[in-house]
Amino acid sequence: MKQLYRLLFSILPLFGFAQNYSMAEIPENLLANANAVIRENTENYVLKSVNDMTVKETKVITILNKAGEDFALVAIPYNPTTKVSDIKVELFDSSGKLIKKFGKSDFSDYTNNRSAALYVDDRILVFKPVATNYPYTVKYSYETNTSNTVYLNNFLPYRSFDVALQKSELTITNNSGIKIRTKISDKPLAKVLRSEEGNVSKYSYENIPALKEEELSPSIDYLLPKVEFSPEKFSLAGKQGDLTDWNSFGKWYYSQLINPVSSITPEISAEVAALNLSGTTSEKVKALYQYMQNKTRYVLIAMGIGGWQPMPASEVSKKGYGDCKALTNYMRTLLTAAGIPSYYAVIYDDESVISFDKDFPKLSGNHVILMVPTEKETIWLENTSQKIAFNHLSYSSHNRNVLAVKENGIEIIDTPVYKPEESKEKIMAKIKLAEDGSIDSYANFVFTGGQYDMNLKFFAMNNDEIQEALKNRHYHLKIDQLKIQNLTNNRDDAKIVYDLNFKANGFSKKIGNDLFFPVMPYYSAVTFSGNDERKLPFETAFPFQDDYEIEYSIPEGYKFSEIPKSSEINTEFGSYTINYNLKDGKLLVHRVLTIKKGIYPVEKYKEYVAFRKKTAGSDYTKVLITKL
Repeated sequence: MKQLYRLLFSILPLFGFAQNYSMAEIPENLLANANAVIRENTENYVLKSVNDMTVKETKVITILNKAGEDFALVAIPYNPTTKVSDIKVELFDSSGKLIKKFGKSDFSDYTNNRSAALYVDDRILVFKPVATNYPYTVKYSYETNTSNTVYLNNFLPYRSFDVALQKSELTITNNSGIKIRTKISDKPLAKVLRSEEGNVSKYSYENIPALKEEELSPSIDYLLPKVEFSPEKFSLAGKQGDLTDWNSFGKWYYSQLINPVSSITPEISAEVAALNLSGTTSEKVKALYQYMQNKTRYVLIAMGIGGWQPMPASEVSKKGYGDCKALTNYMRTLLTAAGIPSYYAVIYDDESVISFDKDFPKLSGNHVILMVPTEKETIWLENTSQKIAFNHLSYSSHNRNVLAVKENGIEIIDTPVYKPEESKEKIMAKIKLAEDGSIDSYANFVFTGGQYDMNLKFFAMNNDEIQEALKNRHYHLKIDQLKIQNLTNNRDDAKIVYDLNFKANGFSKKIGNDLFFPVMPYYSAVTFSGNDERKLPFETAFPFQDDYEIEYSIPEGYKFSEIPKSSEINTEFGSYTINYNLKDGKLLVHRVLTIKKGIYPVEKYKEYVAFRKKTAGSDYTKVLITKL
């Protein structure tokens, strides 16, 4: 009888305590701001050896409304070194009742064609179960076996705004004898729970509410806690490597990924010789860089040692295309052929700053640029754009570090830091006011730094598209006629310049016989909501300076009734000045807004909103002209 009881109690959990996926089982606090709730997530890694790892994944997610539909998508990537098996999908209604089961045959199999890649080794299985009513729950599970042991996913509660988590657990069973480094980054949102027993490590998060994206929110990656993993020994596409430290990893990276695809062929030598390079090192680098830009175009190539190895430089030379890896290494090979050393540099390209940890070596990063040391300065080259200027990095590559891959290891080097005044919009304008309220504007615009990046799009447009884009940019004006002239991309100095002339109606308003007009004509002032319910810190990710000088001419028979007072505002977030001067019957207005880069606690948000309201109020200042 005792044996029968033991048997019953051992079986009972399988039946009597089966997971209940009813909506009623979701804690009330997890429904706030959520379009979906992750009910259960488990990832079980078993590292058997340096080139053998299995991963079992199970996820249960409840879709609360139409806005959460994307979370129901089941996407399972695989490639020649990663095999997928035991795929199961189940669909439940709001009460937790099973509606239908699905298997691998219900999935579509696609090339994992990120960014319209021309060549990829990767594929992806995709399936989206369809339910007729909300809420509903999707449960899916699968197992992968891979020889690529370098990839142990970061463990996070979730990866998007508007989704909550009930429970998530990651387990690593390490049977390999290889040391796995762990880095835990807790955040105010949550702390990971961790336990270890023998060669088994467990990490978990529980009951974490959804984050709602707010104005100026930092990236989700900045806000979330996470656990990172990095094995000291690994395999990638059949190549065994060493992550004991950055130098060991760098030597492997150079010898296995970079050097084999960097041969200086006779054709590459001939390319360099034909340029007849002369002058300083910087001048030679510029000549080679602009030659490379004019010859090549960007195409994603996700093949070769897990997508991390560049396409051979000789192939880029012949075919004239490549991705960031291929084009950067081709440029590096051209420089080597010219006797100029340079370094393939891996980076995190993102609006929020993401840098590499000097004490935590790991295969990571999402972009590649080139670093060229010279006798005067370090030159940085972005190689994926045919239009970007020499020695100019986009604002999403500034103010962080890179992994500079050298023959004897990796050197972690900082990229330049943008000062707001180096990311400037400069306007020099003359505006003629007419008695009917219209204006004729003649302005010269100059953009540098990050504002240069934002205006490069004009060089992929035809003239009609440019005019439409500028009308949209100045949407608050009733533009009747518009003409852009002398649009220039100065690729030597990273400046975009154009002259913009337009006529706009209804700019000035009448009060009897008098007219009044706002001092800032070109843009509607930016304001932010001072929401008392704000929960998140805020980020001014893009440092910039807007420097406008405007000369106003008024109709004959009118005079300036009163000139506004000049003003100045200084805060930790930035500054604002506006000065007024009357000269020869014309009003000269000089306005400068400077915004610093920074991440600030939620408590300071009201101060920032107050600052921007003051600047907006000043921009809306009205000037009165009186009829004589």
